[in-house]
Amino acid sequence: MTFRIDNVQHYFDTLGDRFNAAGAKNVSCIYQFELAGDDGGTWHATIADQAISVTEGAHEKPTTTLRMKADEFVKMTNGDINGQMAYMSGKLKIAGNLQMAMKMRAILPQAK
Repeated sequence: MTFRIDNVQHYFDTLGDRFNAAGAKNVSCIYQFELAGDDGGTWHATIADQAISVTEGAHEKPTTTLRMKADEFVKMTNGDINGQMAYMSGKLKIAGNLQMAMKMRAILPQAK
């Protein structure tokens, strides 16, 4: 499936369509997204048994938390900004299990 993400809500509404169950084999984690600015908010995605569920709001104990401006997040999910470069430049902040953050690309591919 190839399409561009229009906004943060669109990303989370369509995340299940892009979820890669094969990439999530033997993975059990909770990714939390804390997105600031207009159109921002907090969501978490629970990955377990090669399935995903997305919930709006914070989780008590996320495995990995990503913090970013909402507009920059949309650019990153569309492939307009490289995730590693966003992290190295400070646009993306990661808390918790960094190794699980690195697995995200295989589990939750970009929109393009």
